[in-house]
Parts: sequence; C-alpha cells; structure tokens
Amino acid sequence: MKIHIVQNDVRTMKPQENLEWIKAELETEASREALLTVFPACTLCGAPLFAAAGYTDLQKAAQAALQELVACSEHRAFLIGMPLQIQDRGLCNAIVFVQNGAIRAVVTKKYLGVDEQRCFTRGEGVQVVDFHDQRLAIGFYEDLKELSKGHTGEADMVICCGCNVFDYQKPYRTRYRMTKIVETLGASLVYVNRVGGEGPYLYAGGSLALNAAGSVLCQLPYFESACGTVDMQMIDSEVDDEKPEAVELVYKALVTGLRDYFGKNGLHKAVLGLSGGIDSALVATLAVDALGAENVHGLLMPSQYSTDHSVTDAEDLAHNLGMSYDIVPIKPMFDAFREALKPVFAGRAEDVTEENMQARVRGTLVMSYANKFGALALNTTNRSEAAMGYGTLYGDSCGSLAVIGDLYKTEVYQLSEWINRDTERIPRHTIDKAPSAELRPGQKDSDSLPDYEVLDAVLGLYLDEDLCEDEIVDEGYDRELVHSVITKVARNEWKRLQFAPQLKVSPVSFGLDRRWPIS
Repeated sequence: MKIHIVQNDVRTMKPQENLEWIKAELETEASREALLTVFPACTLCGAPLFAAAGYTDLQKAAQAALQELVACSEHRAFLIGMPLQIQDRGLCNAIVFVQNGAIRAVVTKKYLGVDEQRCFTRGEGVQVVDFHDQRLAIGFYEDLKELSKGHTGEADMVICCGCNVFDYQKPYRTRYRMTKIVETLGASLVYVNRVGGEGPYLYAGGSLALNAAGSVLCQLPYFESACGTVDMQMIDSEVDDEKPEAVELVYKALVTGLRDYFGKNGLHKAVLGLSGGIDSALVATLAVDALGAENVHGLLMPSQYSTDHSVTDAEDLAHNLGMSYDIVPIKPMFDAFREALKPVFAGRAEDVTEENMQARVRGTLVMSYANKFGALALNTTNRSEAAMGYGTLYGDSCGSLAVIGDLYKTEVYQLSEWINRDTERIPRHTIDKAPSAELRPGQKDSDSLPDYEVLDAVLGLYLDEDLCEDEIVDEGYDRELVHSVITKVARNEWKRLQFAPQLKVSPVSFGLDRRWPIS
C-alpha cells in the first residue's frame, strides 16, 4: 500500500488559504498514485485556536472547506485534521477520513491538552477502519496510548496525525514511542507531523514511516515543508535516517519561529540592542538567518560604564553578519534623568535605581526606533536571567518577541559555539569574556548570580525535573544556594508575566507550561 505523507506549514484561522494548498497537493502525481494521502492534525484551521475555536464563523468556514474537499475526492482517499461539530457531542478536534466523495470516518481526540479542554469536547480516541484489505488504526499522537491498552483490537497499520509542539526532547521521545508501538503491535506505522511556527509554539515536522519490522521507510526533514510517498510493504530500506543533535534542532526551531512570526504577521524589519554580549549576539545572528541581514538593525548604546571592547565586539558582530547599526551613547540622556530627579532623590545615594534607569533609557531607544521605522523589537533575555529576575522591567525586558527566552545561559553558549562551528560569525571575544550588564564600574553577572554552570544545573533540576529543595540538595548542591535560587524564581513570577512572548524550545517553558502564584 502506497501512502503519501504531507508535512506543511499552515495558517491558523485561515481554512480557505489552507484549502488551496491542500487541493493543490491532492492533485500532484505523487498523491494521485498513492492509495491514501495523510495530512497532520489541525491542518485545515491550524493550531492552537484557543477561544477562536468556539466562534461559529470559523466553524462554518472549516465545514465549507471540508465539503469542497469531499466534493473533489472521487477515486481519492485522504485524512485531514480540523475542528468539527459532532451531533450530540459538541465541538471536537477531529481527523476526517474522506474517500470517493464521502466521509468514511471521523476520529475525535480523546486526551485533550489544558488549552484544548477549554474549547473542545472529549472525543472517542483511536478508531480502526478497514481500507484495501488493511485494518488502519487512526488517531492523534496523544491518543496512541490506547493502542497499548488493547482497546482497538488488532491493526495492520497505525496512522498517527500529529500537531506536536516542539521542545528539544520531543523528536527523540516521539521516535522512541513510535518504535515501541511497532514492536508491541507488530504493525507498520505512519506518523505525520505539522511544521512551522505559530506565535511562541513551534512544530518540527520530522514525519516518518516504519514497516512492521521497525525499519525506517521514510523520514521527512525537520523544520521544512516536505512530502513523500512510501510503499508500506517494503522490507528493506536505504532511507537516510535523520537524527540531528538537539543543538541543531534548537537552531532550526528558533530560525523557523522568527521567520514565521514575522511572515505570518506581515512584518519584515527587526531591531535590537547590541551590547557586545553573547545574548544579543546570538539573537542578532538568528534574526539575520531568519530574516536576512538587510532586515535586521542594531543599536549600540554605550554608557560611561561600557568598556571599549563592548562597542568593538558589537561592531565586529555586525560586520560579520552584514547587518546595519547605529551608535547612540546614552550618557546625555542618563545624566538628564539623574539631574531631573536630583531634587526628588535628595539625600539618597545612587543604587540599583540608577542602574535600572540606564536599562530603561536603552529600552526606550530600541522601542522608539521600532516605532519610527516600522520594525519589531527583539528581546534578548535568556531563561536563566528570567528565572532569577535578573533584568530591568521596561528596560532590557522590552521587546515584542523573546527569541532566546527559553534557553539557559549555558545553552546560549552551546548554540553560539555550534553556529561558529565552521566560521567565526559571533566574535570569539564575545563568547570568551565574562558576562556583564555594564551598569556600574567593573560589574559582572557573577556579582549577583551564581556561576551559570551551577545556576543552570540547579534551575534544570527545579524547573525541568520538578525536584524540591531537599531533593536538589541530595544531588550535591549547597542548601543555602538552592534555597536562594528557588526563592528568587518564585519572587519573580510577576516580572515574567510582563515579558514578551518567547519561542518555546524547552520541555517546561515559563508562562506556557509553568505558572506560579504571584501572591
């Protein structure tokens, strides 16, 4: 049996736009030669829909698009994912099996995510359909646990329609799960996953097909729209089984997320502050790769506390990347603020207030440039800083998109080294020097934070592994340090709630996966 699998980027809440490329794909020779074409879950309307799923205009548009697909399906068979009103049940996240001008079956999602539960009704899960002398077990990725419980009877082939939000562990977990299903059932398997970005959510693609022996018959690339036709009866295969390392996947995810965030919102230009540090250097590099150097502009905003190499490192980066930049010293503005507030602050020594003032001046400059030139301001905060509240609200927290907000500082260094693997794009001195906010003479991040290697290890155990203070101490970390880190994470939830949306690449992201009471 030949199966045509399609992983593509979709437009959320745009069923008519999606309908056009779906129809075009169904008319291709590869699709016509296959017995069945499989699209990912949520293909017709995109995801996540949130409250939009409940609006009747979207539901009617989706239903009209489905009817048009059914009408042109003579001598064809395909699976398409969409929200669908089911009589006596309600609105379900569904996979519709269309064949020869009719709807053969409707598979409804049973295990709903938290956000899905607000708009969709719990469905029935995996469904088995007879098709060309084969028993096909069709279901959503999240519902495949039903197969291991024996609820579906015997199946010759499993077809999994996914719309799986990416994190850097997900591709490996998915491959393991698909392999175990094949081993358990002795059935072949087709897994089709969406690709592209939708706001903070990223979708990796990586669709694949396995025969009943577990051999890879087809592997589509990660973070690229692609399609492939596979003969599921094949015994031997010489397919290149793509298993990229996590750092490469993160790079592709962030570039895809940036490109789609701008493209789907009709935006072209980006601006960010270039400090000469590793965070802004990485964000600038990712932005150039996603949008093109001609669409990325940097603002160098030195103060009286900035070192000479901070400016030269930022200039070297801009030259390496081919991006434009301006130098706007902030001392005159900073001095004006201090002078204006001198009567109000009379008798009080300078402290963190003046440090934050500098960051807010820089934030104002970046946002002003964005307004004047119709650009989108990129935030350069990393996950370690966000966790500890190490940043100035309305200062370096400014921006419309937090590009590396889901990367620990140590991961920022790892990704930067990977980007430099063939040629030096991020200046070596930027990577090697001690990180500093340069808001006072001789300031270093280590004045306020533990060493990043230690901090990130503790944060990983606490945030990603859900270990409590005692359990982290049992792992060999100092109790006073662990208590301080956990306390600061909790105390700064209010600040994170006001940050820009961030591209999700970790299993447990602030705001999207992990929320904490603020009082």
